[in-house]
Amino acid sequence: MKGKRKQYRPEFKAQVALAALQGDKTIAELAQEFGVHPTMINAWRRQLVEHAATAFERGRTQPEESVDVQALYRKIGQLEVERDFLASRPGLMSRIGRGGK
Repeated sequence: MKGKRKQYRPEFKAQVALAALQGDKTIAELAQEFGVHPTMINAWRRQLVEHAATAFERGRTQPEESVDVQALYRKIGQLEVERDFLASRPGLMSRIGRGGK
């Protein structure tokens, strides 16, 4: 079994992608310089080009999922009450484990 895949920091990816966009060196030269496979450099360069427009958006962030926080707090409260009820009745848990007999 092989080890874990190497993970690169976003800053490093941006640096490599920008170097690829500049065109001063070939992808093969950049791969040798940075110690990264040429396919990865092409993928990072493509990703940088595709998402470049989002760098200039003001005050806009990625849309977050709408979550009903109050409903989650109610559910937490309900689960705490149920847990406390079951904890106060030790014989009840053993019956549940045996199929309620």
